[in-house]
Amino acid sequence: MNTASVDKAPWVISAADQPPALEIVLLRHTVVLSWSQFVYAEGGDDEVQIAFASHDVVVKGAGLGPLLHAIAAHRVALIRETVRSERFPEQAGRFVREICSPED
Repeated sequence: MNTASVDKAPWVISAADQPPALEIVLLRHTVVLSWSQFVYAEGGDDEVQIAFASHDVVVKGAGLGPLLHAIAAHRVALIRETVRSERFPEQAGRFVREICSPED
């Protein structure tokens, strides 16, 4: 699988083919969700909700519109939660501030 990062955003998009799973790297653990269990995604530039059969994930940040489109195409291989020191970048752009479940 060839992967490419989008403008240094904390997600990785498969450049060649659909990855078999979405890897969500949190600060303390990692969750791997199969694209075969994907239900839907919705949101906008500041928040994206991703629903799988077993998990719901909320990604909060800025500039997340391209992430939503890549998720709809099942092209995202990895989303990484930003470390605390990088959560408030000095310049506007694409970044993930937090990844959580809707209940959090």
